Amino acid sequence: MVSLSAASGTTVLPFHLRRLNNRQSGLYNRLHENLPVCSSSQIKQQRWLNVPETKLKRETTLRRLGFVARAADSTSSSPSVVAASGDKALIPDDEFTLAKISFGVIGLGLGVSLLSYGFGAYFNILPGSEWSAIMLTYGFPLAIIGMALKYAELKPVPCLSYADAVKLRESSATPILTQVRNDVTRYRYGDEQHLEEALKRIFQYGLGGGIPRRSAPTLTMIKEEVLTDGRYCLVLVFEAKALELSDFEKRQAKFTSFFGPNITAEVGKGESENLYEVRLISNVSASSTTS
Repeated sequence: MVSLSAASGTTVLPFHLRRLNNRQSGLYNRLHENLPVCSSSQIKQQRWLNVPETKLKRETTLRRLGFVARAADSTSSSPSVVAASGDKALIPDDEFTLAKISFGVIGLGLGVSLLSYGFGAYFNILPGSEWSAIMLTYGFPLAIIGMALKYAELKPVPCLSYADAVKLRESSATPILTQVRNDVTRYRYGDEQHLEEALKRIFQYGLGGGIPRRSAPTLTMIKEEVLTDGRYCLVLVFEAKALELSDFEKRQAKFTSFFGPNITAEVGKGESENLYEVRLISNVSASSTTS
């Protein structure tokens, strides 16, 4: 047995405790070897970097509260903008009519469905083999008619109606303006473009003083507005890449005579290039209609 002796006033640790103590002291020394040595003047200069964590949290909270307050102010001021534009609110055209349904899509969908199920039932893939002959008999012509209608289909143009104009429509719109609005906002079949007969007479396709048919304007949109003097106005927006504003201005009187009576036509430039507006202003007042 090896005896261990120690001087008075010292404590002898077991071997495993001494080993753990040496490891901890070595790790402490290695961590502190990489720390920079700063003088007292440098410590004074860098003291401002030591910001308490509670102060940072307090400043962040104040910034968030200020942002929320500014957002609340902005939202509280927004109703005034909405109220200012309330008189010119757009009214969606949600009225359901059969004229706004594409019969080509309906016929083609029914025909293809009957043909598909009829063939499936005929080959015993689907049930109902006794009805397969009837499905094939009616499905084939329905599909042909649907494809023909889809090919000859002329889609309706969008209509922008303002709230004040909708209120005056019943009392101030002439029968011709009402008919024009109803015709261009529904599906048509067999026509190349909307208002084809009117444009043919006004611009005189292929005649002396007229324009070529390939340069004919195309109706892209209509708008219902109320002028500053309170009169109802139906705006026809045309796209014409081969025409100029003078071509419309020369035919302003023809627009008035064709869409009359009780109509005044005004021609102007559209909101973008190649767009021209023809304003059909009604001369029928609401007071004269009620009287």
